[in-house]
Amino acid sequence: MSIQPGTYNFIMQRRADFSLRLQFKDSTGTAINLGGFTVYSQCWDLDRKIKFADFFVAYTNRTTGTVDISLTDTQTETFQTEKLAYDVLLEDSNNNREYYLEGVITMSEGYTKP
Repeated sequence: MSIQPGTYNFIMQRRADFSLRLQFKDSTGTAINLGGFTVYSQCWDLDRKIKFADFFVAYTNRTTGTVDISLTDTQTETFQTEKLAYDVLLEDSNNNREYYLEGVITMSEGYTKP
């Protein structure tokens, strides 16, 4: 099954922890049961030459298709470009892979550093 990934662009603060809750649904709006699925997510420069980080994926509720993707403040501190690309890939138990989400991250400078 081939899908058209959704697009979600957002702003992220440099030197801050980041977390985003995602819920995956099929074309009818029904939650995708993520039992047997592995979720991957990474962020890259827009030319896809430099990988900045792998998001940590927490399976919040597999039955309802809910995961949290996150980055630490230590990771976001290394993002030395204004815009990054990211995507979210789901792999099922048969190793079939589909991109479900993609977008652009705009970095906002965090000035306070403890």
